[in-house]
Amino acid sequence: MTRLQGRHALVTGGTGGIGRAIAEALAREGALTVVTGRDAVRGAEVVGRIREHGGRAEFVKADLSTGEAVRGLADDALAAADGRIDILVNNAAHILPGQSFLQVTEEQIEAALGLNVRAPFLLTAALVPGMVERGAGAVVNIGSVSGVHGKEGTALYGASKAALHSLTKSWAAELGPRGVRVNAVVPGPTATELNAAQMPMWEEITASSYPARRPGTAAEIAAAVVFLAGDGASYVHGVLLPVDGGALTR
Repeated sequence: MTRLQGRHALVTGGTGGIGRAIAEALAREGALTVVTGRDAVRGAEVVGRIREHGGRAEFVKADLSTGEAVRGLADDALAAADGRIDILVNNAAHILPGQSFLQVTEEQIEAALGLNVRAPFLLTAALVPGMVERGAGAVVNIGSVSGVHGKEGTALYGASKAALHSLTKSWAAELGPRGVRVNAVVPGPTATELNAAQMPMWEEITASSYPARRPGTAAEIAAAVVFLAGDGASYVHGVLLPVDGGALTR
């Protein structure tokens, strides 16, 4: 039997990159997986691929830019998953270009904090009560090494991910006694279609200074999410799990 058989999962930002890999991995392990994103065509492609391989999946179109939209997603996801979400993966993120914090605009601040902090905060608050009522559930946040160590050009993105890391620990402390585990995966440089242009630079950097000597893959991030979502991590609470090729050892 697969590790997540009978469970229902929601993955935000699941139509591409790391999110798509997470959705596919959860479905392979038996979870009914609700995939969200802004692009219905890409969503249908992900769901179709999961179903072709024998998995169960549904797509819910969602824009997480407002609190009302986030609460609407919670309702729509529950409807698509027969009224139950057991695993929530807060993956959707506002990715910023590398730039000096002196060049960051107020609009960029609002967009980054809105999607990277407010959206997972409100979505978790909307879906966790059902987990608490059942006495079981798992929340996995997708953080970043940028939220752990400082680096030039990443002030706003790093601050938003550091906030998500802090929420992970606070939620774990509050929800663990009520049966809900909260943890985070902390990726390092990861090869996806979104950052393909940066890969030559990351390949050079990782080859010379990272223990793994290469960037990560979306599948490697997804494997960590599956672990944290499943019973194998039943005694794991409030962890920030680096899947970074050793980036944080530098």
